[in-house]
Amino acid sequence: MTERSKEAIKEDILDRLEMVIDPELGVDIVNLGLVYAIDLQDDGTCVVSMTLTTMGCPLTNLLSDLVTNALSDVAEIKQVEVKFVWEPAWSTDRMTSYAKMALGIH
Repeated sequence: MTERSKEAIKEDILDRLEMVIDPELGVDIVNLGLVYAIDLQDDGTCVVSMTLTTMGCPLTNLLSDLVTNALSDVAEIKQVEVKFVWEPAWSTDRMTSYAKMALGIH
């Protein structure tokens, strides 16, 4: 790791993941509540645990590629692993107020 703290790197990662837009909903994966965890390991591996709005979503590979590409310029990251998890199940309760407003959910 470099001189930046893990917390600063994780903030950078979250900022970059906010640029990853769910193609079906048009809102980023962070505000949708799809990102469950970020594990930045000492060897430079970044494991992003995330889910999708529905199991069997055809966008799994696309979103994995978008996440990997979004994090490719973070100097401390040598490898990105995207793990899709299904528990806890995603619901609109995980969305930020921004995402709910953007999608017209009250």
